Amino acid sequence: MSDVTLQNFEAEVINSPLPVLVDFWAPWCGPCRTLGPMLEKLEAEAGGTWKLVKVNVDENQQLAAHFGVRSIPHVVAFAEGQAVNQFVGVLPESQLREFIDTLQPTDGELAVQSAQALAEAGDREGARAAWQASLAHEPENDANRLAYISFLLDDNAIDAADAEFGRLTARAPQEDGYAAIKTRLDAMKGLDDLPDGAELKAQVQADPANLAARLDLAKVLIARREYQPALEQLMEIVRRDRGFEDDIGRKTMLSVFDLMADSPEVVSKWRRQLSTTLN
Repeated sequence: MSDVTLQNFEAEVINSPLPVLVDFWAPWCGPCRTLGPMLEKLEAEAGGTWKLVKVNVDENQQLAAHFGVRSIPHVVAFAEGQAVNQFVGVLPESQLREFIDTLQPTDGELAVQSAQALAEAGDREGARAAWQASLAHEPENDANRLAYISFLLDDNAIDAADAEFGRLTARAPQEDGYAAIKTRLDAMKGLDDLPDGAELKAQVQADPANLAARLDLAKVLIARREYQPALEQLMEIVRRDRGFEDDIGRKTMLSVFDLMADSPEVVSKWRRQLSTTLN
């Protein structure tokens, strides 16, 4: 347990690698003297899996105001630098334990963290096993399954990715990135049924109004992760015929934007161009 002020709040709380409970208190507060020792006891039992810090509201009114503290004790829980939960007053120890349990990563979340670390280290087989373990713990976690599908597509494991896509729940289309992953998967699945890129480029050059060839070329480019050239073809479809195949040019562009989330400046440029074309 440590005392925190405005000066060290960022270092102790926002940048903490551990979950943090911030106990807003004051020396004159009777309930605070009840809650404080309970929190300190649970922190000692936790063995370093989370930490407790205390903010004296009399001495740190700006911090208290920032977090809307009007009554104390007021406890705010932080995870990865974000305030994720809070309560006001004194809770029984059993409820305190339940509150703290929500801050600890589940077995599935730990497996996801392991998968990501292994992938970054270049251990693709180990990462694949960790992804599978995470989904065994949380089979209906569509966000995790979509991330695993993206991982499989990076390895060109199209059949495995397609099988995982079939295991998504009915809620999956509501997840961020769903349309992008589906676009990429469909493009890679259809690659064998399309002419090669050189032939499609020749068709487009011979007949610039051949929107079907432009769309097929865009699919080939998406499968190859050549997103900017794909956007050029899709933009031309939008310019020439907004209604072509139910506005597929624009819709596919939006999916490609999601696939290029790690290039926000490039995406911003293309979004402006699309907006100008549509207006």
